[in-house]
Amino acid sequence: MSTKQVSVGSLQKGSFVIIDGVACKTVDTQTSKPGKHGHAKVRLTAVGLLDDKKRIVVMPGHDNIDSPLVEKKNAQVLSIHGDVANVMDAESYETFDLKIPEELKETCKEGSQVLYWIILADKVMKQVRSE
Repeated sequence: MSTKQVSVGSLQKGSFVIIDGVACKTVDTQTSKPGKHGHAKVRLTAVGLLDDKKRIVVMPGHDNIDSPLVEKKNAQVLSIHGDVANVMDAESYETFDLKIPEELKETCKEGSQVLYWIILADKVMKQVRSE
């Protein structure tokens, strides 16, 4: 599990964060003004990368939050069984199974190149590359 600490106040739209143990993409941040005795608060709205659930968290602006390090890699499809593709990594030649997302089922064929992400401990197919 590769993560790094980032300041909540420095997050922008499109940043990756971990909320409740789930990798998410930041959709919106709102910062309130500091009060007389308090600190500025940040309301962070994010959507899960794997489950598309909306998550909202309110934290002080100076606090840190975990950010996942997303690895983007290429692979070649060896075989397809239902909605699962057996793929081989282009660099390490490791073979493993990836679930084919609904929007890629039409274009994913045997022998095609795919882009996949490694997020925390999960591998997710993101794109079918055209030759």
